Amino acid sequence: MKDIIKPIVVLASICLVVTAVLAYVNTITAPIIQAAAEKAAAQARAEVLTEAKNFEKLDIPGLPEGVTDVFKGSNDTGYVIMMQSKGYGGDIKLICGIRPDGSIEKIKTLSHSETSGIGSRVVDNQSGYSDRYAGKTIADYEQVDAVSGATISSKAYKNAVGLALRAFDKVKEAK
Repeated sequence: MKDIIKPIVVLASICLVVTAVLAYVNTITAPIIQAAAEKAAAQARAEVLTEAKNFEKLDIPGLPEGVTDVFKGSNDTGYVIMMQSKGYGGDIKLICGIRPDGSIEKIKTLSHSETSGIGSRVVDNQSGYSDRYAGKTIADYEQVDAVSGATISSKAYKNAVGLALRAFDKVKEAK
């Protein structure tokens, strides 16, 4: 009986100590990680809506499901909308700058888990796929062709863009 209980107690003690150390490390690193994420988000907002110097977070009820945040650019330069859509490999998180006239200035991928070399051709910021949406509005964004071999990822990307444009309409209505 002693041979069974002793290893259980030792193993439980080790697990308890490791859990306490991980919890302590998490309390130290969580604020640093949060600050880095905020800095990256602020930089992304500045990239997709270049004329805006500052951004104000808006709380608009009734936004489409998948829209996570809406920011208004300073001096009525437009809006930045953060959204996500389900792709082939998981969620695709995007940020979209929309000018006051409803046209897209720029879209940037924040994160994705699409298949490397296939679906990633759609969501990689260097691929040029997002540039196809520049200048598009809610009336013509669906005319952008899908990437061959990455249809599911392309549809997810287009769906996210549609979410942003519909959210823009809601924001304009609430104004």
